[in-house]
Amino acid sequence: MTMQQTIHVDTGAPAPAAQRVRAPIADDKAMLRAARDLTKDIAEAIPAIYWTDMLLSAGIGYAALAGAILVDSTLLAVALGLVSALALYRALLFIHELSHIHRTALPGFRTAWNLLVGIPLLTPSFMYEGVHTLHHKRTQYGTVEDPEYLPLALMKPWSLPLFVLVALLAPVALLFRFAVLVPLGALVPAIRNLVWQRFSALSINPRFRRRPPEGELGPRVFRQESGGFLWSWLLLGSVFAFGWKPLLVALAVVSVTAVLNQLRTLVAHLWENEGEPMTVTAQFLDSVNVPPPGAIAEIWAPVGLRYHALHHLMPSMPYHSLPEAHRRLRDNLGEGSTYDGANHKGMMMLVGRIARSTMRVR
Repeated sequence: MTMQQTIHVDTGAPAPAAQRVRAPIADDKAMLRAARDLTKDIAEAIPAIYWTDMLLSAGIGYAALAGAILVDSTLLAVALGLVSALALYRALLFIHELSHIHRTALPGFRTAWNLLVGIPLLTPSFMYEGVHTLHHKRTQYGTVEDPEYLPLALMKPWSLPLFVLVALLAPVALLFRFAVLVPLGALVPAIRNLVWQRFSALSINPRFRRRPPEGELGPRVFRQESGGFLWSWLLLGSVFAFGWKPLLVALAVVSVTAVLNQLRTLVAHLWENEGEPMTVTAQFLDSVNVPPPGAIAEIWAPVGLRYHALHHLMPSMPYHSLPEAHRRLRDNLGEGSTYDGANHKGMMMLVGRIARSTMRVR
């Protein structure tokens, strides 16, 4: 998943790098065949894993958030706030799984997730469903029609810190969207259309415009957006009952979560495509795996997102099966294979690579 913020900032069109020539990458049919044949027996979602993981993550996140609000010690409050941000971050990233799993695979999970996580964090699942799948379309990945792609490696150096820091504003922007823009949109169709097209998708492409909802997504949007509207006003009303501290602490925790997610997004791809359609193998190599032995990636890229390149090979593979799928493909294809080309060592090395690429942009 690349779960990006609803704030769109035009970081500047990519400038052409000096004498950049990119030869087309043909599909590695042996790798694609291995990905299909070696993982058939682990392709089913296991409900107990999904439910336990999501409920524990949300429970720990909210308990730590309550502690951060209630304790008197600043140091302890900061520590609890960090625990809350990390746990809620993991719970929130199940939105990525919701966009891929079949609607009958986990009965009740989407509804429970929205009630426990999506609506309380003002990021209901409709903001990703029907959007993220566009990022996986072979003919749209990396093009101007991809809501989750910007050629960051080909942009100016200042675009990278701006891309990350703008996420700090995400909680306030989401609160404003649901508390103010939703009721205004109910009264003024032009505002409603603008909000839907520009501020109803977790995307990073400022040129992306969301199309009207179709089929069962329409009623789902209404229910989730109504819940978000009511919850946003309960949050604002809580100031009169409990003062500003609880709301400000909660906004700070969600800001940390948003920045962490934006950092993960920054290294989810190499961002080196200039808008041309790509083969599946080219999309895979432009995406990133950060496999073991390092353990820290499980913190900043949880719920299977440390295997983001592998996910682009097998979008419907449940997150809990990705480690085993990676092991099988690595052992079968070996070092130096095309598959090995998408495996990277860590976040800082990836940030450095992208930053160095921007330095070459003129």
